[in-house]
Amino acid sequence: MSETPKGPASYYPSIEKKYGRPISEWQDMIRSSPLTKHMELVGWLKEEHGLGHGHANALVAGTLAEDKAK
Repeated sequence: MSETPKGPASYYPSIEKKYGRPISEWQDMIRSSPLTKHMELVGWLKEEHGLGHGHANALVAGTLAEDKAK
C-alpha cells in the first residue's frame, strides 16, 4: 500500500494533469536552466511556461530538495 505524497510531491498529479507534461520533464527543464535560486526558477516557470505560483513553487522545491539529497 503506497502512502499519499506529502510536501511538493502532493502537487505533482495536478501539475501533470493541468499542464500535460510529466514531472520528470519539468525537473529536467529546471535542472538545465542557468538559474539557480529558488524564486528565480519559480518566476521563470510562471513567466515562460505559464505555471501558477503554487505549482511552480512545488516543482522547484521538490527538484532542489531531490538534488540536495543526492
